[in-house]
Amino acid sequence: MDIRGIDRGGSTEYRGLRFATAERFAAPVDVVGWGDRHDATEFGAQAPQVGGVLEQLLGASGLAMSEDCLFLNVVTPASDAGARPVLVFVHGGAYVTGTASMPWYDGASLARGGDVVVVTINYRLGALGFLGDRNLGTLDQISALRWVQRHIADFGGAPDNVTIFGESAGGSAVVSLLAAPEADDLFHRVWAMSPSLLQLRDAGTAARFEQAFLEAVGAGGDSSDLASLSVDELLAAQQSVPVDASMRAFSPAGAAPVFPTSILDVAARDPRPVVVGANRDEMLLFTAFDPTRSGWGEADVQREFAARFGSRSAEAIDVYRELRPGTDASALVSAMQTDETFRRPAQRLAEARCQAGASTWMYTFDQPSTSWGGVLGCCHGLDLPYAFDTLDAQGAEMFTGLGEDRQAVADQFSSALLEFAEHGDPGWPPFDV
Repeated sequence: MDIRGIDRGGSTEYRGLRFATAERFAAPVDVVGWGDRHDATEFGAQAPQVGGVLEQLLGASGLAMSEDCLFLNVVTPASDAGARPVLVFVHGGAYVTGTASMPWYDGASLARGGDVVVVTINYRLGALGFLGDRNLGTLDQISALRWVQRHIADFGGAPDNVTIFGESAGGSAVVSLLAAPEADDLFHRVWAMSPSLLQLRDAGTAARFEQAFLEAVGAGGDSSDLASLSVDELLAAQQSVPVDASMRAFSPAGAAPVFPTSILDVAARDPRPVVVGANRDEMLLFTAFDPTRSGWGEADVQREFAARFGSRSAEAIDVYRELRPGTDASALVSAMQTDETFRRPAQRLAEARCQAGASTWMYTFDQPSTSWGGVLGCCHGLDLPYAFDTLDAQGAEMFTGLGEDRQAVADQFSSALLEFAEHGDPGWPPFDV
């Protein structure tokens, strides 16, 4: 190929390959080949965003930002005729932060260990990607998958064996793609890690948040004014939009033509194999260091449980205390919120798919962090360096802590992912209600 990558010792990495271009608030235009990039040794720009603490820990703050951000990265054992399974990763970040180029998403270990081709993709975020029901970020993901179909054979991959996987917002994104007709022939399996399924919206919710954004930016009801604003002005307005508990201000919306009907209803009936899972203590990432919860006691537990369980709240509290002995008030509520926000929505999807006869597997990831005295438990995002087998990447050890069993868990998790990519079965029995 007329393109230069980076030798990773048993694999080659190609960075910053352009898959599309796009004008502001317009659909992406596919790029054939790798555009003008013949030296693929530098990452492309990440989507405009206001990065969070996790992105800073992972090194994303050093990457350039630009509306011209539709790039992907490829890691392959060999650019030959190997027809290897392809893993395409969609990053998380609540649809407002993140990039395909974070160190934890380095596909070199998976490529070497599993003889697969790994692709990580960017897509537009926040208002630029998901204002109202435009679903531009979803169209970017579909454009990247079309690029994979056209060109992954040049990198030793099999276009007829593509597994898409993602975490958090990326997990809900890969589930949503099951409902996008344009993506029907672009991938063959889905693995959703801690998917934020509650972020998926209907058209009415999308319209309500679009109006809130237009008011925040001072555009009244006219979105045509947005074209003249700077990226900083758009991001500032985005930050000021009131966010509901499910963080649905900017996310995929069930609206034509991208999603012709309810996203989860269609995803539940799709016959393509799906694996979906959650971490044991997802919400501790967001609550463990929340100063407003440091003094919580029994009254706070009763208030939060009553809001969900009503007259059965005392019974629910007893059940959670039995399952989480010795847990303080804030952590007990976090356990309930983990089920509410991540595990139960994933179970509902698996139940619906099971009833529809669609092949589905579930798992729970329980490996705890030993950092900061273990207060994070097995929190949201902790599974990423285990899935990618990137425990030595920037920030991973600080997040996961130390432990002799870390590599064994990474071997187990990454092997299950690779087995699913190759054979469509992660290695345990399918979900059954």
